[in-house]
Amino acid sequence: MSFEYYAILLVGAAAGGFINGLAGFGTALLALGFWLQIMPPISAVSMAVVMSVLSGLQGAWLVRRAIFDQPKRLARFLIPGIFGVPLGVLALSSLDPQILKLTVGGMMVLYGGFFSLRRTLPAFDRPTPLIDSLIGFVSGVLGGATSLSGALPTMWCSMRTWTKSETRAVLQPFNIIILFLSALVFLFRGNYTWEVVKDIIIALPITLLAAQVGIHVFKHLNDTQFRRLLVVMMFASGTILLGKELL
Repeated sequence: MSFEYYAILLVGAAAGGFINGLAGFGTALLALGFWLQIMPPISAVSMAVVMSVLSGLQGAWLVRRAIFDQPKRLARFLIPGIFGVPLGVLALSSLDPQILKLTVGGMMVLYGGFFSLRRTLPAFDRPTPLIDSLIGFVSGVLGGATSLSGALPTMWCSMRTWTKSETRAVLQPFNIIILFLSALVFLFRGNYTWEVVKDIIIALPITLLAAQVGIHVFKHLNDTQFRRLLVVMMFASGTILLGKELL
């Protein structure tokens, strides 16, 4: 492999790791912008899922107290999401993944663009167990079908009046577990060839270091700044997703 190949590999690893450490999601959306230039889509996506899981473990450890303080809140998203993953995998035979990605990307752009222009963000403070479960289930389906498990929970959680640690205590472990299940599906499909494994080994240290930098920035954000960051990230991630799918 050329120097250019490894340079793009490592830049993508750093970008994906940083945004995961900062926001708790977004590894695939940023890293794939680089990795799709140097490797086949199946290899790039399979690699991004693994890097999302491994780098996300650091962020989950950071908010471990918030996770254990509200285990039922996480369960309302996670348990339906786990059941949704195999349905998403089965849906691949009858649904067009590109249409799903364009639909989700459009929602992210509209949501992020609208609330980025507002001075105040919406604030739901009452319990919404049915909505939480529905969002978790649909996100599990999207995770199994397209690896986009984090979009809907992020949009919903950014509208809650939770602290930044409470928000991350839902988003981070949810994404880790759903994407881990997706990685198992990819493993059984034979996506993890020696070339993919080798690239993961090379890129992983950079991703982990970059995630630590992102976590450092996260610690200096207040709750409102973090909610605003999630909204802006939705707009940016949706724009990137639409651009990749359309172009």
